[in-house]
Amino acid sequence: MEFKEAVKLALDSLWSNKLRTVLTLLGVVIGVASVIAVVTLVNGANTFVLQKFSSYGADVFTLTRAPSFSTNPDDYMKYAKRKNLLFSDYKYVQENCRHCLGMGAQQATTGKLVRGTQAITDATIRGYTWEMPQLQNLDITDGRGITDTDEEHASQVALIGTDVQDNLFAGVEPVGQELRVDGTPYTVIGVIEKQGSTFGASQDNFVAVPLTTYQKAYGTQKTVTIYIKAGSAGGPLETAADEVRVLMRAARHDAPGAEDSFELDTNNTLVGFATTLTQSFGLVLGAIALISLVVGGIVIMNIMLVSVTERTREIGIRKALGARRQDILLQFVIESAMMAFVGGIFGVMGGVGVAQVITIVAGFPSSVAVWSVFAGLLMATSTGIFFGVYPARKAADLDPIVALRAD
Repeated sequence: MEFKEAVKLALDSLWSNKLRTVLTLLGVVIGVASVIAVVTLVNGANTFVLQKFSSYGADVFTLTRAPSFSTNPDDYMKYAKRKNLLFSDYKYVQENCRHCLGMGAQQATTGKLVRGTQAITDATIRGYTWEMPQLQNLDITDGRGITDTDEEHASQVALIGTDVQDNLFAGVEPVGQELRVDGTPYTVIGVIEKQGSTFGASQDNFVAVPLTTYQKAYGTQKTVTIYIKAGSAGGPLETAADEVRVLMRAARHDAPGAEDSFELDTNNTLVGFATTLTQSFGLVLGAIALISLVVGGIVIMNIMLVSVTERTREIGIRKALGARRQDILLQFVIESAMMAFVGGIFGVMGGVGVAQVITIVAGFPSSVAVWSVFAGLLMATSTGIFFGVYPARKAADLDPIVALRAD
């Protein structure tokens, strides 16, 4: 039997039992859709993380009290006991680091913004030194940025994100307008370009004021995050980071041989951790999705066994007319594979659709990986072949005389 003829017979058989074929395909569709959706979301998250952290520049690293990410409760408690990084630490490093080409510090809290009768209750309030927008690659699209003079005099000025502009200054030029931040009046001096959202959380719902002004309102004892520019990646960054480490260990009186009481994180560190986290997340969900695929394969095998029983007489006639064992085997294996392949096609479309819906509804980034589409189809077809071999062998081994006697 030619391969083309076997494919045609398989498709005719599937088409003649439409409802049974659809019900049989559900397991494969769900399994492939789950795999494609997981891969699409994980790929989107990795791409987003890489773009987001890389936007800070490969030559910028951060000095913090604790790591940006921590999954171990014991480590979290250890970091929580560390002394805060204070504004004085920032000034100390700024004055003594010879290999640091730029430096800024920030603090943040959540507060209420009010303009007239309109308000935002969950805005992020940031305290910036004047270098921070540049270190974070934030462009000011309207107005001006915070200056060292604003910082020196603790001026009541503020930069706003686009969400604040849209919600509180709709149809109004915001620069020069008054905005109350937790009851304190500030003059808007600039608008920062739109950043978009991170895993569904908007990055534009914020107001930034000079750090000295922020500390007058919220205190000076909370920890600061320090951003340091080394000039270029590689050797200069490592040199600057080593110098900062030596300065901070001396300032915080870390004993020789003891671990640092602070953290130095580069973009590569953050990207590597976030990528590992999303990949682990993907592996867990992928394993669950594969279970659905196996269940779909078992359903295919059971239906093919039923099909063999129903078509016993047909098999006997074909053998009596000269069909070889391998012809019967090929026919049923191809029928099983085609069934799974069709399910794979619908699964791919369903998986991409689910990922896009999650992106639209929850804001979780997604990006379709072309390889995952081919992998999904290959997995589906392989599942059909694997679980179709047993029914096909059972059909091929039927005795033609016995098969002809079947009702």
